[in-house]
Amino acid sequence: MARRWLVTGCSSGLGRALAAAAAEAGDTVLATARTPAALEELRRRHGRRILPLALDVRDAEQCRAAVTAAVELLGGLDVLVNNAGNGVFGTVEEVGDAELRDQLETLVVGPWRLARLALPVLRAQGGGHILNVSSLAGRMSFPGLAAYVAGKHALEGMTQALAAEAAPFGVRVVALEPAGYATRYGTSLTDAADRSPLYRDATEPMREQLRALGESPAMSRPEHFARDVLRIVAADGPLPVRIPVGAGGADLIAASVHAGAAELDAVRALLEGPSAPAD
Repeated sequence: MARRWLVTGCSSGLGRALAAAAAEAGDTVLATARTPAALEELRRRHGRRILPLALDVRDAEQCRAAVTAAVELLGGLDVLVNNAGNGVFGTVEEVGDAELRDQLETLVVGPWRLARLALPVLRAQGGGHILNVSSLAGRMSFPGLAAYVAGKHALEGMTQALAAEAAPFGVRVVALEPAGYATRYGTSLTDAADRSPLYRDATEPMREQLRALGESPAMSRPEHFARDVLRIVAADGPLPVRIPVGAGGADLIAASVHAGAAELDAVRALLEGPSAPAD
């Protein structure tokens, strides 16, 4: 049965690959981007399977218009994919209030708003999917990406709560956690306005790794992401709430889990050891 998708952030990278794959599978996609002209080639290639729409997820009115368009143009909505993203590169000290708000508006407030708007539609239909594209940064942290990490951690917390809230209505909610993909993400990061040379040694190695993502042959391709998402949506039965995707993602999360266990042991030694104060 053909599905009806609303996918944000389709101008390039993972969102574009997913929109194309869904259209090729016979589904119809309301493909959105801040600049709809960036979607023209997708529309030409896939015809009526791709419906381009302007959407900046920071704009409440555009979010409402996107969900309304899904109902009016597609006849309903089966899969909402919150994929739109941006990134500011800077440490906690370097990122200003306005930069932080903009990061969280894109990574947290926009997806939350779209989920809130889509849920009545999905409930009325008896089910559907909400897929929030998070990151490995939703489980671990990286120097220089403090604001991005904060946004992805918040997105995953919201996703976990929503998964429990929406399950009785047949709505399956998942946080997708991409590892490194060959996209332009690393070169599209915006530097915080107030960068300091004091943090160069702590952050520059991370910045160089990010810049190299698009060129590394070891990275998964956006088409692989799209294939995995289609498989997830088509799966029967309960889904894990958090799903790492991309080469090496599951291994990195396993290492993070082991590190967390070691940290817990250190906490117990600190607070419950011989030198701990008596009750």
